[in-house]
Amino acid sequence: MQRSILKIDINNELDVVLAYKRAMQLSERLGMPQANQTKFATAVSEICRNVVEYVGNGAIQYSLTEVAGYKYLEALVTDRGRGIGNLDLILSRKDFSNSLRGTGIINSKKLVDLFEIESDFEKGTRVRLSKKLPQTGFGVNKETLERWATEFKQEAAISPYAEIKNQNMQLLEVLEQLRLRNLEAEQQLQEIRRLNSQLQKYNQDINQLLDERESKNKLLQEINLSLDAFAHTVSHDLRAPLQNINGITTALEACLEAGQLEEAGRVFPMLRQQTQKMDRLITGILAYSLAGHHNLPKKAIDLQVLLHQVVSSLTVPATFQIIIQPNLPVLYTQEVYLYQVFSNLIGNAIKYHDQPERALLQVNYTPEKDWLYFTVEDNGPGIAPEAQEQIFSMYETGQSFARPGSSGLGLSIVRKIIEEKGGKIWVDSKGEGSRFTFTWPATELIQEG
Repeated sequence: MQRSILKIDINNELDVVLAYKRAMQLSERLGMPQANQTKFATAVSEICRNVVEYVGNGAIQYSLTEVAGYKYLEALVTDRGRGIGNLDLILSRKDFSNSLRGTGIINSKKLVDLFEIESDFEKGTRVRLSKKLPQTGFGVNKETLERWATEFKQEAAISPYAEIKNQNMQLLEVLEQLRLRNLEAEQQLQEIRRLNSQLQKYNQDINQLLDERESKNKLLQEINLSLDAFAHTVSHDLRAPLQNINGITTALEACLEAGQLEEAGRVFPMLRQQTQKMDRLITGILAYSLAGHHNLPKKAIDLQVLLHQVVSSLTVPATFQIIIQPNLPVLYTQEVYLYQVFSNLIGNAIKYHDQPERALLQVNYTPEKDWLYFTVEDNGPGIAPEAQEQIFSMYETGQSFARPGSSGLGLSIVRKIIEEKGGKIWVDSKGEGSRFTFTWPATELIQEG
């Protein structure tokens, strides 16, 4: 479909100006955006100026066309010149300078949506420039086109200088719109960058949460394994004294039925011993479960006083010498924790010493920047290298034989408490004597005023 609108002869620069003006007027009346109006009119003036410069005369025909379902405003510029001999070279050229011939053709091609050019020797050149119209701007009929043609004929004579000035003003207006769009695009780009940065931060936070969840899952698995082992060990060790008690009560019952009161009297201490063993085991289990409860209250603890209470609560042989470093610090912490730690370490040193007549135990303290270092050292039988790690596990004493009065939970309680505080505990022993060292957070140290 094609509808002719008007035709202009191109003979001089004034006709070029008129062709530009009609292109602007038609594109505006057909609802084309202003930027596209300027592009179309500029492309028209470029080709028309080539006609004046290289041929001398020609014509331009404006029409409405439809291609592949889209409506276009078309300008067909023709001349009867000698043609363009190097047209293929011009169209294939990538780098252009304004001084090179053919620049106007390439510039016009960039400004329109459809571009066609035909050029034959001695037959002239035909250039078809088409700019797409909005769908709402194509509602014109034959009467409308005739009215436009009449209005164009009745217009006053064109002043080329005024028209060029008008074109420049329009170009400046388009440039201002482009500047504003560039500013808007820059703001949008900055917003996109901000959103990308925020998205990256969210991704990092999500990855951190996933890592934390993975770490907690592993910790939970370890705790579950520890609980399984704890339950198994507790059930096993509780069953042993219960079976012994059951056996002793059966024997006691037989003695009483047989009237063997003297024999029954010898069985009673054995029964008491087994119940005491079970009591110690249950007490140790409760202490182990208590270690690590963060809701225990804190208060100021004078270690000098606490250690005196610990030693007083233990059964210490008269020959057993205990030396405690003077001027121990005051800590703001959970009293039950420190009491358990020192009670177990000092109590073990007393309990397992093989020569109490020459026994010596020393408690020392060394402050460092982040941690306080405490040592409990004795001159007892020592601990074999292969057992120095095992002794901190539940029910491991490092001995090849059972010790009376031991639950086997003491050092595991100590390690659990210290690790809950973020510290560490280890033992050094080479042949004779053992030195237990543990760290305690220096943040709980109360500085002297």
